[in-house]
Amino acid sequence: MRNIHPKYQQVLFHDTNADAYFIIGSTLQPKQTKVYEGKEYPYMTLDISSASHPFYTGEVRQASNEGRVANFNRKFGRFAKKKA
Repeated sequence: MRNIHPKYQQVLFHDTNADAYFIIGSTLQPKQTKVYEGKEYPYMTLDISSASHPFYTGEVRQASNEGRVANFNRKFGRFAKKKA
């Protein structure tokens, strides 16, 4: 059985959140390419990686400024006021 494995190649990953680039061997076959340090690579963007993830960076980030109760009250609080 020949040709059962996907093509393994160097892929340029770009963490857009931290603007960091990584060249990693992968079987991904992205359609985009990008020149990086004078060489053209298959190119894949990432939203998060070890360069931007709070676990690895030690940064404290808040996903939302309001909690679930405040969000619920904002959406449905008008119904509670009508009953009172």
